[in-house]
Amino acid sequence: MSETAISLQNISKCYQIYERPQDRLKQSIIPRLRRWVRAKSRQYYREFWALKGVSFEVKKGETVGIVGRNGSGKSTLLQILCGTLTPTAGEVNVVGRVGALLELGSGFNPEFTGRENIYMSSAILGLSREQVEERFQDIVAFADIGDFIEQPIKTYSSGMYVRLAFSVIAHADADILVIDEALSVGDVFFGQKCMRFLRDFMQRGTVIFVSHDTAAVLNLCDRVIWLRDGEIAGEGPSKEVTALYLEDLYYEGHAELSPVSETLSIVESDTDFTPRDMRQDLINTSQYRNDIEIFDFSKNSRAFGVGQATVVDAGFFDADSNPLSWIIGGEKVRLTIKCRALAKLTMPIVGFEVYDRLGQTIFGDNTYLTTRFQPVSVSPDHFLVVHFDFRMPIMREGDYTMSVAIAEGTQQEHVQHHWLYEALAFHVHAKTICVGLIGVAMQNIEMNTAFDTKVRRLQ
Repeated sequence: MSETAISLQNISKCYQIYERPQDRLKQSIIPRLRRWVRAKSRQYYREFWALKGVSFEVKKGETVGIVGRNGSGKSTLLQILCGTLTPTAGEVNVVGRVGALLELGSGFNPEFTGRENIYMSSAILGLSREQVEERFQDIVAFADIGDFIEQPIKTYSSGMYVRLAFSVIAHADADILVIDEALSVGDVFFGQKCMRFLRDFMQRGTVIFVSHDTAAVLNLCDRVIWLRDGEIAGEGPSKEVTALYLEDLYYEGHAELSPVSETLSIVESDTDFTPRDMRQDLINTSQYRNDIEIFDFSKNSRAFGVGQATVVDAGFFDADSNPLSWIIGGEKVRLTIKCRALAKLTMPIVGFEVYDRLGQTIFGDNTYLTTRFQPVSVSPDHFLVVHFDFRMPIMREGDYTMSVAIAEGTQQEHVQHHWLYEALAFHVHAKTICVGLIGVAMQNIEMNTAFDTKVRRLQ
């Protein structure tokens, strides 16, 4: 069994909340005076417990995600892990050097230049001046902020700040990395650079990753801890815990939704916006054919929702409405979802999402944009049949699942009536030429020779 890198036992953190500034002064002085006269002290603050008895362990080499709504205690927990905050109760044991990238504004002195902050932050992380000098050029190159390295940090944009902060951590020989939402700031190229570093670090170190982006959590983390109101609401495999967390988010705020006066209808289009790959016939007659086995609809899968409508069936069909148990990636299919209304629905939305074995969303869609301007109400005990016509993407070999759902409202604000996890499952049997998550249909591919050896801009 691997050794423990982080151990938290019954960690609690209480903050004293004062309604007025003078109450803080009273609390610091009056209780001390009353001890001399043996009078009962009065409390001039109210207590707010940001963490309540949190306990967990992280093994060396693990990558653990922490999810939760704003105010759930994530930032407090990270600060305790990094040693910048002392818990009110409980015991913390951290083995190894910790490198932390928390919220913007922490760790750097805004009056110091980038160069000065590199030396200061590296010293805090345990590097000697000689070690910093050896790595200084690598740190600057990784951050890629140019001449701003000689400017005060207060002149930096948020993206430049994160670039430099992450670069220092990447070169500090940390044993444990604690990464907060700060990585969401910055351009896509630096984000990819950070992810490449993280994946390399995960091969040899321990990572605590905090994000509201559940797709990133699923992609990176072995295990997830879900915090809610300062307590652990769930802990376990990434796919299972993030699903529970998202389910909890869907329930938030439903009571505040006002009735919607608009209605909707299901509109079908004969236009095929997904071109057929020019190589499809060749692919289908070769070893690269993307054979996909479809399993039966599972109505008893795990589900959630307020229950004013249910999904009763879903499946794939061909152009003649015949059910399919075997389809080929790259060819046209029809996904049909059948729902039953248990109450009057004025603006239903029906949709689906496809996931790989890690729980990452591969693709999905819903009816909202198509139907919002041609409404039709659905009466109780009536059925709603929705068709999605598309070319099945070419996918990598492996197992996939599909969740289907019916909601009511808008894309941004809706009530989830029935979300059925893993309603359909399918397995891609054949090896394909797909090198990403899915393959994209190519309308045309050309390769030409030329006598001109000069490098020219492509026309």
